[in-house]
Amino acid sequence: MSDIEKRQLPVWQESILLVITAMIMAVVVKAFFLQAFYIPSESMEPTMLVDDKILVQKVSYWGGEADRGDIVVFDDPGGWLNAAESRQANNPVQRGLEVIGLFPTGGHLIKRVVGVGGDKVKCCDSSGHITVNGTPLDEPYLLDASVNPNQTFDVVVPKDHLWVMGDNRANSADSRMHMGDPGGGFIDTGAVVGKAWVRVWPISRWDVLRSPDTFDVVQAR
Repeated sequence: MSDIEKRQLPVWQESILLVITAMIMAVVVKAFFLQAFYIPSESMEPTMLVDDKILVQKVSYWGGEADRGDIVVFDDPGGWLNAAESRQANNPVQRGLEVIGLFPTGGHLIKRVVGVGGDKVKCCDSSGHITVNGTPLDEPYLLDASVNPNQTFDVVVPKDHLWVMGDNRANSADSRMHMGDPGGGFIDTGAVVGKAWVRVWPISRWDVLRSPDTFDVVQAR
């Protein structure tokens, strides 16, 4: 018997080794490059629907921070998650992926960045628009822009923080709803997991998620 034959592992051992290697690679990819998430609530409609599956990429924020208009996934700063947004996966496949860490097991939210550090964000102007540094925003991604004035605010975003809002303004427990919390409704940039990149499921809704040009006209203070 040759040395190669002596060194060859049994099939069952090779199979276990391959599975372990694949899991390690999945964990590395999740930690540094990409992570899969599913949408648990209606807060980002119509951009994202309940149970949409998305990929969040982390490369964009390696040397920088989120920009206005980005859709970001971030850790719950404390008490933001409601029952809908913290629900568990609804099928065995997703639950299995959660076990090996490919899908989150809870504790995350997804919203759109409206203000970054130093921005003055206000609702609303005489036409019902959110303004950033005095510039009114045209937000075509909203489900219903007419509800903006229902929750008024006038804030300045601290350095290294974000002001985030859902696209479904009538049904989103975002920065506006937590202004009375210890953090003032702001998200620490260190809590950001990554930027929503691709909606992968259902296939009929597959799309690359790009930041809108809404914020191109906004000037820094």
